[in-house]
Amino acid sequence: MTRLAAHVVTAAALPAETIERMYAIYAAHYDACDPARFRTDLAAKDYVILLEDAAGLRGFSTAAHYRFPAAGGPVAVLFSGDTVIDRHVWGQQALSRSFARLAGALHAREQATPLYWLLISKGHRTYRYLKVFARRFFPHPDGDDGDLAGLAREFAAARFGADYDPRAGVVAFAQSQGHLKAELADVPARAAGRAEVAFFLERNPGYRIGHELVCVTPLAPDNLRALVRDEFERGMRHGLA
Repeated sequence: MTRLAAHVVTAAALPAETIERMYAIYAAHYDACDPARFRTDLAAKDYVILLEDAAGLRGFSTAAHYRFPAAGGPVAVLFSGDTVIDRHVWGQQALSRSFARLAGALHAREQATPLYWLLISKGHRTYRYLKVFARRFFPHPDGDDGDLAGLAREFAAARFGADYDPRAGVVAFAQSQGHLKAELADVPARAAGRAEVAFFLERNPGYRIGHELVCVTPLAPDNLRALVRDEFERGMRHGLA
C-alpha cells in the first residue's frame, strides 16, 4: 500500500477535473448520489482536504468554518461535510492529522473563541473514530454530556432545520442525501461486539437510508488524543505551511 499525502485547499480553488474525480470516488462508496447536490454541497464549504498517492486522488473531506451565536456565548464551528476514502487505502491517518492541523490553524486566528467539531455520521466507522480522536464528545457510549448535547441541538437545528429530529439526535432527510452502499453499511463480525458500534446502531437505526447522527466534540489540545494533538498544536503555531 502506498502512503497517502494530504493537501488542504480552498473549495473555491478546485479545478473541474478534481471535482469530477471527487464525485467519482464518492459515488463508488455511496448510493443516492446526485451530482448536482454534490456540487451544491461542495460550493457551500470553505476547505477541502485532498488525499493522494502515486495513483492520484484517493479520497477527500470537505469542511465549513463559521462563527455561531450559541446560547452560552459565541463559538466557532468546524463542520465536516462529505468525506470518503477509497476502501483500498483504509487504515492510514493522513486525513485525521491534516484535519487536526487545519483545525489548529483556524483556532489560532481567534484563540479566545472555543472551537467545536460538528460531525454528522451515517456510518459506524466514522462514529467509532471519535473515540480515537478525542476524549470528550457527544453522544458518548458512557453517557451523554449535557453541555455538548445542548450545543449539538443548537448547531443541528440551525444548520438542518426541519430535517433535524432533536429527540432522536439525528438528521433524518425526507429523501436520502447519500447513504453507504450495502456492502459498506454492513457491520463486520470483528466489529459487531464493540460497544461504540452497538451504541451507534442504537442511536441511528436509520443510517442505511441516510440518517445521520449529530456529533460534537471540542477541538482543543486538552481534549485531543496523542494521535492528533501534536498536529493541532503545530497548526496553531505554524498554520498550514
